[in-house]
Amino acid sequence: MLLFRQMRRFRSVVVVLALLLTAGFLFFTQQQDRQVGTEGLASSGDYVDSATCASCHQTIYETYQHTGMGRSFSRLGPANTIEDFITDNTFYHRLSDRYYTMHERDGRYFQRRHQLGPNGEPINAVEMEIDYVLGSGNHSRAYLHLNEQDRLIQLPVAWYSENGGYWDMSPGYDRKDHLDFRREITPECMFCHNAYPEIGANSYRSGSEAAFPGRIPEGIDCQRCHGPGGAHIRATEQADRTLEMIRTAIVNPARLSSERNLEVCMQCHLESTSTPLPYATRRFDRGVFSYRPGEPLAEYAIHFDHAPGSERDGKFEIVNQAYRLRQSVCFLESGSAMTCTTCHDPHNVPRGAEATRHYAAVCQSCHEDRVTSLTTAGGHPSSPDCVSCHMPKRRTDDVVHVVMTDHTIQRNRPSRDLLTPITEEAAGTNTSDYTGDVALYYPPDLPPTPDNELYVAVAQVIQNSNLEDGIPRLEAAIERYRPEEGEFYFVLAEAYRSRNALGLAIGMYQEALERRPDFWPALRMLGLSLVSVGQPERGVEFLEQAGRLSTNEAVGNDLAMVYRGMGRLNEAVAALENALSLNPDFPPTHNNLGRIRAEMGDIAGAEEAFSQAIRVQPDFTGPYTNLANVLAARGNLQRAQTILERAITQALPADPGLANVRSLLGDVMAARGETEPARVHYLEALRMDPNLAPAQFGLGSVLASQGRTAEAIVQFQQVAETGDIGLRRAALAAIQELR
Repeated sequence: MLLFRQMRRFRSVVVVLALLLTAGFLFFTQQQDRQVGTEGLASSGDYVDSATCASCHQTIYETYQHTGMGRSFSRLGPANTIEDFITDNTFYHRLSDRYYTMHERDGRYFQRRHQLGPNGEPINAVEMEIDYVLGSGNHSRAYLHLNEQDRLIQLPVAWYSENGGYWDMSPGYDRKDHLDFRREITPECMFCHNAYPEIGANSYRSGSEAAFPGRIPEGIDCQRCHGPGGAHIRATEQADRTLEMIRTAIVNPARLSSERNLEVCMQCHLESTSTPLPYATRRFDRGVFSYRPGEPLAEYAIHFDHAPGSERDGKFEIVNQAYRLRQSVCFLESGSAMTCTTCHDPHNVPRGAEATRHYAAVCQSCHEDRVTSLTTAGGHPSSPDCVSCHMPKRRTDDVVHVVMTDHTIQRNRPSRDLLTPITEEAAGTNTSDYTGDVALYYPPDLPPTPDNELYVAVAQVIQNSNLEDGIPRLEAAIERYRPEEGEFYFVLAEAYRSRNALGLAIGMYQEALERRPDFWPALRMLGLSLVSVGQPERGVEFLEQAGRLSTNEAVGNDLAMVYRGMGRLNEAVAALENALSLNPDFPPTHNNLGRIRAEMGDIAGAEEAFSQAIRVQPDFTGPYTNLANVLAARGNLQRAQTILERAITQALPADPGLANVRSLLGDVMAARGETEPARVHYLEALRMDPNLAPAQFGLGSVLASQGRTAEAIVQFQQVAETGDIGLRRAALAAIQELR
């Protein structure tokens, strides 16, 4: 009874708590960006269906279908299913507290996710059909869904061949905050995992959309190494054809120089690192699928590496076969004569004992006399297996469930266990703390041309590895050469924005648009920057232009938030609904739509939108707090409490929104009369954010209701100094009443 008398005494405090629950503390979400500005599309040229090659090259065509490259990408069906979709097909991911089930239904294959609610019931269920398999299965297979917007979405769980095969998280997913069913496959990813998809007639530059509306081929085809085959086929059909005409109409890597020959493989196998650096920068006037076998690789892209001595020289990653080979003494002393095809026949990959004999024969073609003398003297084993000692299989640093051959040819096998299981966290694949020079790697030297100077400067800043030195370098290069490509100015603008130099960024975005008026990423970022400096009327014009040119859902989300700030709520709702039509699985859009619907009085619509945001991304705290506010406003405090408690279990430890969740949970429990649990939640919120005024006010209210007047006044005084105007007035009134 004393508690209720004290709560009635401080009725102004209770009123403010109710206001917190019903109105003012709903949390908006800015966009969670996909990478923009580097998504060029399309294959131009004289490409044909690679099955046409079989009519003349039947044996090669058939053996190639059994190689890893030939099976790199395919539709999933009974004929090529090697995984178990029937038994032992549910995988629990502890870090994100999610269950994934892989199953077959009516000849179609699916991946489903669910969590368990308070009573063990399944909640937040999401299911997507598996349309494509990425990977041959020699090491792993990932799964892709083609959605109604013609976007390829990677599914969270992959299959790994080690130890007979098992399910586990896809690379980059073994973490609490993974992308779940929201990771898009970009053209850059497709470039090295498949033949060229039919996505346009020309080779587009950066800033194009990551959609695949045309036919998607299955497997890396002949033309990835031999170039477009149309002219070659037409040459065979001419009445006056000659063998020379037929040969010169197609690229045969065996007839290229050793450098050009190696580059055919290095277009995909030269990745120095999968962590942010960047490992390569594609030239801005080149589309993703524009590389042609036989041309210098540097005319397409320039490759980079960590600076020497940065303690990353020994990295072993899944796509650096050529990178590791180039470190070998065998390669270095060959005088560039050694290439990938010295050991590998790309049309036919031997297996088992045949492979052991084949690779040993390649080694002994150079080392036979030395091996024989050492074996005779007892200094070398008589085993014919060279590879297992000198190129041992190792667990890769970035895809921790995959074991591959290390292409660095070594004199002595490392003594440590190279197959010890590791986690992504231990391997450091989820983050990159590298800050330093982005070193030119390939080609080893570049002619001192304006373009080359510009691209080396771009590499320093494009992924924020070397901003301190890189920004001045790029500034100087742009000032000196004034390049025609707008992308150079865009990259510098993004570097400025990362340093919060918005005035400089705005100028560079404008420079980019002068050269490329339809470059929607620059339009978008210019609009956002203008809004940030207090010019929403100008900013919204650029965002509207970006929206007309782009199908990127983040643009619509940005535009809606600017409309909302200008009081144009109906336009904001329309922009968000359009964004959801482009991508229904973008959580910030659902969250912001719910917030605006709540402001417009559509409480049922708001609740549905917040629930959808949580379903799509269970670790996203904003929708939990917003949904709890809506529920509390409708008097459903018990369900609001359940939602907030769920948010605490799902939230990422470093999520800044977690303090708001704790504070709001304190409000709900205080409103239910549970003052001591409420006090604990307020204290925890303030531990996370010592200046969180709603938590300070709530703590003061609870302390006052418990008769701890002096402590309550301290909290109210802090709110009176730092809170917003409404809370300050309420805090001052509470102080006056307590005194």
